[in-house]
Amino acid sequence: MSRAKILVVDDEKPIAEILRYNLEQDGYEVAVAYDGEEALAQARKLHPDLILLDIMLPKKDGFAVCREIRRLSNVPIIMLTAKDTELDKVLGLELGADDYVTKPFSAREVVARVKALLRRVIALKEDALGEVLACQDLQVDTGRMEVMKDGHMVELTYREYLLLTYLMRHAGFVISREKLLEEVWGYDFYGDERTVDVTIRRLREKIELKPSEPSYILTKRGAGYFMGKKRNV
Repeated sequence: MSRAKILVVDDEKPIAEILRYNLEQDGYEVAVAYDGEEALAQARKLHPDLILLDIMLPKKDGFAVCREIRRLSNVPIIMLTAKDTELDKVLGLELGADDYVTKPFSAREVVARVKALLRRVIALKEDALGEVLACQDLQVDTGRMEVMKDGHMVELTYREYLLLTYLMRHAGFVISREKLLEEVWGYDFYGDERTVDVTIRRLREKIELKPSEPSYILTKRGAGYFMGKKRNV
């Protein structure tokens, strides 16, 4: 996906231009927006393959932009934040962001995150096996990238879909947060385990009847997460 379209949204022009340069050096097509309203206009016009979205933006902040984009699209979003606080990170993930990077960051780290996420998106789209995984009344059709519960479609972000599919394919096995970061997020460097916890919570809110009393994705205290035994359809 070397010619993937990336939308960089940051009101600090030097940062935006550094990211543009490094992404273009890796062969990506890059557009830049400097405020929230311009970001939404560019997203609707360009249909980017991934968005790098700063939180602190004029006109509309990154949280508002992420919320509006998620009403229309499941395009991968990586949040850029200058605040290294749990609240900002969690809020971004709760609104549907797939990942986040805290400033100050190295441009190469951001490019590595972009590559890791796009690799997984490509793998999903190229999955021609058409395998259907099921757990209780939850079904995942990997060929169509569709999740059904009780016969109704469940809308997931790419990261939520990746996480659910991985857990279902490894049903019955307890998977540590570190392993999930490695396999689902593609980190070959340190990642924040809270990212896993928040994404699990979002998944539970979408697929569980009572998210506080989950029956699909279960927790093994001190070890990780697991899903009940799968069955192939």
